[in-house]
Amino acid sequence: MKIHLKRSNDAVLFEASNERGHTVMIEGGHSVGGHDTAPYPTELFMMSQAACTAVDVVDMLKKMRQGIIHLEIELDAQRAQDQVPKLFTNIHLHYKLYGNIKPEKAEQAISLSITKYCTISKMIDHIAKITYSFEIIVDPSISSQSQI
Repeated sequence: MKIHLKRSNDAVLFEASNERGHTVMIEGGHSVGGHDTAPYPTELFMMSQAACTAVDVVDMLKKMRQGIIHLEIELDAQRAQDQVPKLFTNIHLHYKLYGNIKPEKAEQAISLSITKYCTISKMIDHIAKITYSFEIIVDPSISSQSQI
């Protein structure tokens, strides 16, 4: 994997790109000259955490033949304020699974993602406590959409 990062302004706004040409903007906080125009690196890391497990969960539920239509994750992370760097100490992910999904299958997919498959979870699980919860929403208004 190769990433290219370049400074985009006279402050702390950067553009990162991968080998396939996809780009994302990343910015430092106000305390270092940021203007709140892009996610902070730590926010992007947590976005990656949520996306990593989301990919796993959708893939596993599809393989388990569960009727997943849509997925949302709300992530809440706390960082140690009394140390430098301010490492993540607690991360809670709340999964909203839409569709006809058996609770035991949802539990299995989420647990396997967090404890075994998600690269980002495994990189930080010895530093931060990762917890999760989930709800299954059977919503007739979205049931006519194609499954993920």
